[in-house]
Amino acid sequence: MVAAEETEEASLNSLLPGSPPPLRVGVFGTGAMGRNHVRLLSSLPGAELAGIYDPDPRSAEAAARDYGARIFPRLEELAGEIEAAVVAAPTVAHADMGCALLGRGLHVLIEKPLAASLAEADRLLAHTGDRVLAVGHVEFFNPAVQALLAVGTPPRFVEVQRLGVFSPRSLDVDVILDLMIHDLQILHALDPSPVEEVRATGIPVLSPRIDIANVRLQFASGGVANLTASRVSSERARKLRAFLPNRYYSLDYQAQEIKGYRLEERDGERRILPDDLTVERAEPLKRELEAFLAACRGKSAPRVDGERGRQALATALAVVEAIR
Repeated sequence: MVAAEETEEASLNSLLPGSPPPLRVGVFGTGAMGRNHVRLLSSLPGAELAGIYDPDPRSAEAAARDYGARIFPRLEELAGEIEAAVVAAPTVAHADMGCALLGRGLHVLIEKPLAASLAEADRLLAHTGDRVLAVGHVEFFNPAVQALLAVGTPPRFVEVQRLGVFSPRSLDVDVILDLMIHDLQILHALDPSPVEEVRATGIPVLSPRIDIANVRLQFASGGVANLTASRVSSERARKLRAFLPNRYYSLDYQAQEIKGYRLEERDGERRILPDDLTVERAEPLKRELEAFLAACRGKSAPRVDGERGRQALATALAVVEAIR
């Protein structure tokens, strides 16, 4: 009942004098991630889900049935009805689809990774013009990540574990571009200095591509990061540990919490005290879409733009090259 009342209140607020009309959005690709975008956009204040497109009619029909979305048989037809687009197609289609939509003057959010290659990423950036190009690095919008970024101090050492069970989804890319790229983008946000050295190892296990990888990154600041990503583990684990001068934080992506400790010196004594960070839990994908809508309206909002998406892709591809 509460959720229904909140939705009704948001709808009424959008009709108040001075409120901007809802932004007409289309979703291109209705696989696992695309369906989540459809779910949220079908009820998100400030957005109107104008329709969906997927070359697989069964996938489109399932999404339409669950969320009442209108199916468009051709990309061009849906593009002509909207102001903004979400591209949740396979990675190999990102560049062509994104360029076609940007070329029509649409704002575009493309799921990560931005593209399959840096050349394709550059094509997308060249087509952006004055439109918004955002990249769907959803973990950047995890409230725990935002709380850690708000500390404002680059860590000296970071350890990341992102482990998942095997799934047939996203097997068109290595685990680096599938899972690890989330943490690579967050590392760049924590430490904006260039990556100076990449050491990595990884192997295929249940697919023809790399399924598990371990990476060591050296930043120009002197910071070091050690990352492990796997999609062949028996359980899920998503944790980041950051060591700062006199402070330590352990971030749990799934629980959206940060446990911390700090070293305090007083009267010649050194003590280790709890220093947990406050995190207001929320659905990261909803926050990502809200930020995208705000950016489309010219408002300031945290987001992963095309340049940052390209940076994360470049580091991910450097990891793949180091393994090979």
